[in-house]
Amino acid sequence: MSIVFYVNNKKTVSAAAPDNGLFLKADSQRAVILVHGLTGTPNEMRFLAGSLNRGGYSVICPRLAYHGEPVEILKNARWQDFYATVRETFIKAQGEYREVYLAGLSMSALLILLLAEEFEGKVAGVSCLSPTLFYDGWNTPWYKCFLPLAYLTPLKHFLYFKESPPYGIKNERLRALVHEYFGKARVDDLSGVSQYGYPLFPVTLLEQLNILVKYTVPRLGNIHTPVQLIQAKEDDMTSVKNSQLIYDRIKSKEKEIVLLNNSYHVITADQERQKVAQEMERFFNGIANAKGAAHERYQTA
Repeated sequence: MSIVFYVNNKKTVSAAAPDNGLFLKADSQRAVILVHGLTGTPNEMRFLAGSLNRGGYSVICPRLAYHGEPVEILKNARWQDFYATVRETFIKAQGEYREVYLAGLSMSALLILLLAEEFEGKVAGVSCLSPTLFYDGWNTPWYKCFLPLAYLTPLKHFLYFKESPPYGIKNERLRALVHEYFGKARVDDLSGVSQYGYPLFPVTLLEQLNILVKYTVPRLGNIHTPVQLIQAKEDDMTSVKNSQLIYDRIKSKEKEIVLLNNSYHVITADQERQKVAQEMERFFNGIANAKGAAHERYQTA
């Protein structure tokens, strides 16, 4: 991973969004909202969506605010804009389904935790996938400690991180496809964004993530919703310490950490994506069955 300095002298033109997300309908009153990561795409949730849908869940994968627009527009977004996308999606789903579950990858794991706090008792359950509170994985650059200094200067508007292999992906075939695009893509290249996400990561968004973390961590103790955390032991971007911190601070009676042995950061598309889908379905089904049993006991009494 390296830092790129880039000044765009061309007029920024808003591009048509590559997609408006993904929706798969099921004949049940259960729905799962899957939220892609920062600078990512709903496409990275596609496998989980199909698997959960076959398991009987309607699946909604929204596209986060400003994602799909030129990076010159995306880089000016605030974390509240992304939260608004998730919040609006949940409110709409809540009006259509009896049970609504949430899952978020990386930064979006924090967004769904905030939603669980705001809508206490209304979110059925949460699955945090590779949650990101701090970048401490084995592939993060040594100079990341200097980023807070960049946040204080106008330079942050012109600095980007250019990702390098393995791109959060252990699967060699998929990594090669990503590398083919990321390796030659420019800052203003949108050709593969809908499939692979942005090839460069604006430092301004790292600042927004930092602000989001500072806002979220003090609120973890307010969360009582069932929470599952899934993370790879070899996560190249964020270590298991991220999941452990969340686990230790939330007040949920039902909580668990699931560790993967053969994946990196983007566990929704990597080697063990099938296991991720199975673990999520098991956790959500367990919550639903427990509620059903409690309802039956109430009716019998």
